[in-house]
Amino acid sequence: MSKAYKAAGVDTVAGQHFVDLIKPAVRSTQSSLVVGGLGGFSAIYDASFLKEYDHPLLVSSTDGVGTKLTLAQMLNRHNTIGLDLVAMCANDLLVCGAKAHFFLDYVAVGRLNPDQLTIVIESIALGCRLAECSLVGGETAEHPGVMKKDDYDLAGFVVGAVEKSVVESLNQIETGDIIIGIPSSGIHSNGVSLIRRLFLADGELPESNQEKSFLENQILLSPTVIYESVVRKIIDRSLSTGMAHITGGGFYENVPRVLAPNLRAEFKTWSLPEPFTTIQSKGNLSLQEMHSVFNCGYGYLVMVRPQNIDLALSEINEGLTNYRSKLKSEFEQTFPLFTDFQISESLKRPAQVIGEIKNRADNQPKIQFL
Repeated sequence: MSKAYKAAGVDTVAGQHFVDLIKPAVRSTQSSLVVGGLGGFSAIYDASFLKEYDHPLLVSSTDGVGTKLTLAQMLNRHNTIGLDLVAMCANDLLVCGAKAHFFLDYVAVGRLNPDQLTIVIESIALGCRLAECSLVGGETAEHPGVMKKDDYDLAGFVVGAVEKSVVESLNQIETGDIIIGIPSSGIHSNGVSLIRRLFLADGELPESNQEKSFLENQILLSPTVIYESVVRKIIDRSLSTGMAHITGGGFYENVPRVLAPNLRAEFKTWSLPEPFTTIQSKGNLSLQEMHSVFNCGYGYLVMVRPQNIDLALSEINEGLTNYRSKLKSEFEQTFPLFTDFQISESLKRPAQVIGEIKNRADNQPKIQFL
């Protein structure tokens, strides 16, 4: 190892130690389609499975977790942030019906802390298992002098595949379709900058133990739901006419993305679950502001024909039950020393009908809450 390079802030020995530490977690995600191991110049994935498709389309997505990382670093809790990263990528992929196949991560650090970042990668691997995709590689870059030594940032990249006919079937939303809301675990990975402004005076953790506990348990330790297993049967059975992932910009920005110009979504206002009631009260925010920033308790929407409501709800709620069980089991196995992980109250709720698609006149908004 170069002593000069280490003096400049880059420790290649620590880097190799880190790779050795994360190999078991990475291997736990990999299917038989992964060719080779970790540490090569590139990741290789066997694409022969595409022969099973009539008209395969490759789909990709990239995302991060925004300033939720700041809370993870301030509270020194790093075992859920990787789940958030995978979820933000995989859920976007899912909207067009695609099945995620492989995932890559990018980690930028001020100074490499192998033990801390191993927890982050184990969390990413847990997310990949829940998304049913392989973690095939990534990049970890030390940025001495550019980032603070204890800071890190994350980005994720996912690639999947889908039949062209499935994409077409999920682009059939029309007047009269019913909107099913699938519960979120909380804020997921959006709106944290507003939460930080409300709760972190001068950028510091609140003095109140109650507010500090709220940030840790209700915000940070309620990881973004990975909806793959929850809605896959809906996709396979062609029960949905369209779907939406409610992320940054809330309902007002994300729902119009899947609606034709002549359509609008009309929602029945629901009682906000925690943590949204606390956020709304702390900031004295209107419901419109809440719906413009947060998912307000429903992180994923599925549109269905009226005759398919009962079957779709049954399949989704069964998927939710299985997801909750698997999330808790996988988390406890991955982080056995972390004994206080609980499924959030928001995620314990069932999926339910929350709106309907209506015709839209030129002067009408795309989104309306009654």
